[in-house]
Amino acid sequence: MDQGTDRLQRYLDDELEECRSEDVEARLDELGRLEAALGTAQVHAELDVCSALANETRYTLARALVAAGEELCVCELHAVVDVSESGLSHALSKLVDAGLAEGWKEGRWKKYRATNRAVALVTVLEGSVGE
Repeated sequence: MDQGTDRLQRYLDDELEECRSEDVEARLDELGRLEAALGTAQVHAELDVCSALANETRYTLARALVAAGEELCVCELHAVVDVSESGLSHALSKLVDAGLAEGWKEGRWKKYRATNRAVALVTVLEGSVGE
């Protein structure tokens, strides 16, 4: 029995007051189904979204787009963050790739707006931090 299984058996001994090897195997099967239900692809997709917000520039841009409630031009967004044009372009690209912003060209101007996903995440994050 490996160390993780041994520890699980000790835990089940405490919980059930008597643990048999069948109890350990049943619990391992349940945990295996839980792990499979999480889905590796889904976890990676969610981590991509978290990663996109885990940068001050990108998070500030996402918050600005959500707060604006409308489309903003790149030149307007550039006034919000103190980064180079290439840094701004890269940050916006990451937000688009993560499904947090939509971007399109309108004449000679590039515009962006927050997606529903961005609105939901920023709203939850803002509400989860105390003042």
